[in-house]
Amino acid sequence: MTSDSKVHLFEEVSKHNKTKDCWLIIDGKVYDVTPFMDDHPGGDEVLLSATGKDATNDFEDVGHSDSAREMMDKYYIGEIDKATVPLKRTYVAPQQPAYNPDKTPEFVIKILQFLVPLLILGLAFAVRHYTKEK
Repeated sequence: MTSDSKVHLFEEVSKHNKTKDCWLIIDGKVYDVTPFMDDHPGGDEVLLSATGKDATNDFEDVGHSDSAREMMDKYYIGEIDKATVPLKRTYVAPQQPAYNPDKTPEFVIKILQFLVPLLILGLAFAVRHYTKEK
């Protein structure tokens, strides 16, 4: 860690909440864990769920090893301005893709209910055509 660490505002840190740009706040320190996203044993979802808040409790509840704690040093980028951290986290709904009705199982069933009888009818005509006596 550097001796002259930069102080980050909570609003700035909370903007870094994507897989390709992920910052965490743990014990008043800010870590840019973007390079570690693919290597994290719990997956990148675990790290993403800890963004936009003080992730100290999340980190401590898991019971990370000493080597994991030592590894944090290389991702350290500064301190958090504790005055900017909200006491209570506001809920931010997770981003979900738009609902696509064409991808639902019910849609597939409706298509099959239409195509299967047509296929059977086509096979019946083909069998009749090729087996009838000339």
